[in-house]
Amino acid sequence: MSGKLLIIFHSQTGNTEKMAHAVLAGAREMDDVDIRFLRAFDAGLEDLLWCNGLLIGTPENFGYMSGAVKDFLDRTYYPAQEKVNGKPYAIFVSCGNDGSGAVFNIQRIAKGYPLKQVIDPIICKGEVTDEALVKCKEMGMTMAAGLSMSIF
Repeated sequence: MSGKLLIIFHSQTGNTEKMAHAVLAGAREMDDVDIRFLRAFDAGLEDLLWCNGLLIGTPENFGYMSGAVKDFLDRTYYPAQEKVNGKPYAIFVSCGNDGSGAVFNIQRIAKGYPLKQVIDPIICKGEVTDEALVKCKEMGMTMAAGLSMSIF
């Protein structure tokens, strides 16, 4: 395998999970990328250190990322220092309002690792539409292709 992609997500209503499965479907388009697809509570430092790229999916809760995604970041932040510098990542968010709070706070924490955002965030407001799922699939495909070709 030439690339290793970690996709982590949390979902309460099922919306972020639908988006995560679309991201996964896109990533699977690249045969030479190994993928770990995990709920945020099930992912840990070993998974983060293993991967060459990271996709993070979260609902926006009270203008913030989900507690499960924050928990993953809390558990991996200090042990990952100096071990993930410049690792590519991207974010997908399901929200009722604007999603910007979740994106901002993940980006802020990611700078501390430091991770490198390589794809613009996807924010799906309200119901998950077919258009949003296509964008998610493209995100997964783009990240996997970038890892496969060593662009990221």
